Amino acid sequence: MNAPTPTRILHITRNLPPLVGGMERLNWHIADELSHHAQVLLIGPRGSAEQSPAAVPVVEVPLRPLPRFLLASAWQAVAVARRFKPHIVLAGSGLTAPAAWLAARASKARAHVYLHGLDAAVQHPVYRALWHPAIRHMDGVIANSRPTADLARKLGVDAGKISIVHPGVTLPAAPQTAESLQDFRLRHRLGDKRLLLSVGRLTSRKGLREFVQHALPSIIQAAPDTLLVIVGDAPTDSLHASIQTRTSIQAVADAAGIGQHLRFLGVITDAQELACAYESATLHIFPVRQLPGDPEGFGMVAIEAAAHGLPTVAFATGGIVDAVAEGQSGHLVAPGDYAALAQAAVRMLADSPYAWQTRASTFAVQFAWQAMGHKLWDILQESVIPQSKD
Repeated sequence: MNAPTPTRILHITRNLPPLVGGMERLNWHIADELSHHAQVLLIGPRGSAEQSPAAVPVVEVPLRPLPRFLLASAWQAVAVARRFKPHIVLAGSGLTAPAAWLAARASKARAHVYLHGLDAAVQHPVYRALWHPAIRHMDGVIANSRPTADLARKLGVDAGKISIVHPGVTLPAAPQTAESLQDFRLRHRLGDKRLLLSVGRLTSRKGLREFVQHALPSIIQAAPDTLLVIVGDAPTDSLHASIQTRTSIQAVADAAGIGQHLRFLGVITDAQELACAYESATLHIFPVRQLPGDPEGFGMVAIEAAAHGLPTVAFATGGIVDAVAEGQSGHLVAPGDYAALAQAAVRMLADSPYAWQTRASTFAVQFAWQAMGHKLWDILQESVIPQSKD
């Protein structure tokens, strides 16, 4: 008796390492997790093959400029699909939905897109004319949060096509040692201060400059031994993102007389170093702004913080409402209410260092990458009968 033909998945994305960010980690893990269930082939930006999952080959296309990537990825998607004969073509974001749709039509495969909040919110006329119809015509739309699913329905996607699969997280095997945490503090001149941690790109939506201007002064007044530790930098390759520079953030802190309470650590890609940042901190701050046409699709960094036992205080906007469990992994306040954000931060800074640890890490367990992979695979395999193609 012949063994059943393994399911073949063609995964198309611009967001992969060596680019740095939540979407890059997400797409890497999507490919890795699906490779445990199916034969996966990636189409990604130049340089991504070197860091791809072990079992996943990559067809590279130029990253820049964007029009070249879009044309090259679509061309390669169709060409590769005709040879590879996938059962499923998966767009890693709305950006590659047209390429995935074309490749699926060329190979009689099923087309799916993993949708982020911004994918359904961009209002550029060309994007609305070409990308929105591609998203609507997908066989399946996998939203990263409940708010993103709502945006997809408003876009005209049939509700029956929409599923929700939250991004995942790497659960730490063990806490960092006391020696590692002490070394981290020494190297970054953090002393024995209480640490507020911000992790992420410095963009207008992330709202760090506004937080420093409108909330941090009152936090420092109530807790003078607090430092804001900033991991991340202004993005160079992200789309639709207006940046905030270190200089502009430092300037508002200096103007408020709290400039000495900021530490910029830059981008951290080393997993152990980032774990030390999370586990040295008392509180993760996530002051994402509610901007028209620029929603926060989920908020993976809040789950990463929770996995290390670190609670988050954030505005209840976009998909953050799925990423922070009120009273379990942190507190949510009304969008734009900086006074309430500061008050919540001050209360949490005063809590015992271990008050949130178990609750937060327990909440994060459900987001393990393996669990995310199983949910995604269950949705994708329902749309095809693998044995139907040679």
